[in-house]
Amino acid sequence: MTAAPARRGDLVPLADRLLYLRVLRAVLTGLTVADAALLPHLLSRPFESIASAALSYFFACALIEMLWRMQRSRAPLFFIGLLLLDGLFLGYACGVAGGSSGPQRYLVLVYIASVTLLTSSRTGVVVALWQTLVQILVAAAQAAGIVGGPTSDIWSRLVALVLAMWVLATLTTLLAAVNEGELRRRRFELEQLASMGRALEDAHAPAAVGAVLLGALSDTFRFRRLALFAVDGDRFSLLAVRGLRDARVADLAVSTPSVMRAVLRDRRTALVHNLDDAHDQWLAGLLPDGRNLAVFPLLADGEVGVLVAETGRRRIGLAERRMVVTADRFVSHGALALRNANLLAQMQQMAITDGLTQLANRREFDRRLDAELARAARDDGRLSIVLLDIDFFKQLNDTHGHVVGDSVLRQVAQALRDSAREYDTVARFGGEEFVAVLPGCSAGLAAQVAERLRAAVETAATDVPVTVSAGVSTYPYNGTDAVHLLSAADGALYASKRAGRNRVSTASPIAARTGIEAG
Repeated sequence: MTAAPARRGDLVPLADRLLYLRVLRAVLTGLTVADAALLPHLLSRPFESIASAALSYFFACALIEMLWRMQRSRAPLFFIGLLLLDGLFLGYACGVAGGSSGPQRYLVLVYIASVTLLTSSRTGVVVALWQTLVQILVAAAQAAGIVGGPTSDIWSRLVALVLAMWVLATLTTLLAAVNEGELRRRRFELEQLASMGRALEDAHAPAAVGAVLLGALSDTFRFRRLALFAVDGDRFSLLAVRGLRDARVADLAVSTPSVMRAVLRDRRTALVHNLDDAHDQWLAGLLPDGRNLAVFPLLADGEVGVLVAETGRRRIGLAERRMVVTADRFVSHGALALRNANLLAQMQQMAITDGLTQLANRREFDRRLDAELARAARDDGRLSIVLLDIDFFKQLNDTHGHVVGDSVLRQVAQALRDSAREYDTVARFGGEEFVAVLPGCSAGLAAQVAERLRAAVETAATDVPVTVSAGVSTYPYNGTDAVHLLSAADGALYASKRAGRNRVSTASPIAARTGIEAG
């Protein structure tokens, strides 16, 4: 039989429920016939009559189900009709096989429990009421001699049967409610896990992954406060929080006995009733008055993070431990996503970073320069670039070798990085040349920044003492595009070289417009 689709929230599809009920009716039919064959002394009707009635009942149920298929709009009526027919058949079976003291009374109990579990508690109550009425009629017929069976203590046996039916219906309803609640909870958690997985597919940055993970855990398990820490070797950094305010800790001084290090070392989740202020000072400060915490290690081909969740419960019991076990599945998915996001971030960083000096490479410099030029043109602002070249670097390589030369390049790059402004972009331009993009910087200020960069290199503790010559150009006086600005800065750089090196020169507006090198 083709059933209507299950309602949203149903745990078992309607088609499966109806199939189980069909099997139940077949079992009732078979057991009734078997009882009649095995216990003929209890029968008040011939075996053939009982077998014929049982088969008629089964085929009548099949006919009603066929009508149900053809007229789905009347499905509730057919469903009620089947339940009424079930009750009448069970009443008939009890009446012809010993009444309320016969073996068929056990089939009544099995039927009530099965229908309650397969349908709903409301249906179970209706069925119990109907079976009570039918059994009263059977007892009355038995007392009047209409059906066979013992006539002594008819009503006391009826009361006992009715009480058994209602106790069973009540207990089955409670059990079904508990099981259904647990199944609904598990399905909700699986749906939340699947939803988080879809959201993680669109989260490419580590911080975005952390936000998705904490959001899913908070919505699913109602954690009060959560904090996610990224782990890079011995360094811990706060990646994402939920339920916390003013959480701006960049790096945590995590001691060796800390619970965060312990879960990474043991590679398993820890349940903590109270934080130890001596060993977890930063964490205790981040989660003031934190109680009953679950600390999860994020492991994916190594240690990628630690997640701390506050359950908000007064004590950690079996329910909390079960919740933590389930939350581990969320954390495992989050760990994989965080590892992938870290790898992607590393690849993106490698794509824009010079491998030797770890400064921005030429491609990233071109991108940043174009972006800053567009901004300066839009806002009528200023922009300067500084082109720097290490003096006599070829001679240094010829004298000390390329290994020392590479070391000097790294040391010069570090000196430039430390001396530049926070929002400046310092890049390796090529060979022993470096370039700095200075947003919002006028010609006069750019000359001061360039002088600071030059002095930083001159005083840097390099393997071999070196100096740099520098050339400065400024938008829009020395050019309005990247080509002209670089040409003007290059001309100013060569002017510094000709003037004796280890100095800064600024391009003149006339030189930039005519394309002639600054002298």
